[in-house]
Amino acid sequence: MEEIIARINELSRKNKTVGLTEEEIAERAVLRKQYLDNFKRNFRQQLDSIEIVDGDSKDVTH
Repeated sequence: MEEIIARINELSRKNKTVGLTEEEIAERAVLRKQYLDNFKRNFRQQLDSIEIVDGDSKDVTH
């Protein structure tokens, strides 16, 4: 994941200075999608692991 972020940042910096080639634009799109998919999956896992309990400590999650 850190490698994906590093490459996205590298491409972002390059885009601001000299611009990107068509290949780099396509690579950036793929990397962004991978990052977002991973983020969503991790966030969903965190949400799924939340347990809601009432005042009597009974699980009321579902």
